Amino acid sequence: MFGLGIIGLAIYAFTIYDVIMSNFAKQNDKLIWIIIVVMVPLVGAVLWFLIGRGKRI
Repeated sequence: MFGLGIIGLAIYAFTIYDVIMSNFAKQNDKLIWIIIVVMVPLVGAVLWFLIGRGKRI
């Protein structure tokens, strides 16, 4: 179980890093994605990789 926690933490950290390093057309988009990922980590990470990454510049 400890290994799954480490993997989950790594995915969460990578998602936040990826959102922060991404360029968006509007600065508010970055803030909204960070809030989504922080407030609902698992769902936010999945949504980011399915929807959000495609909206980057």
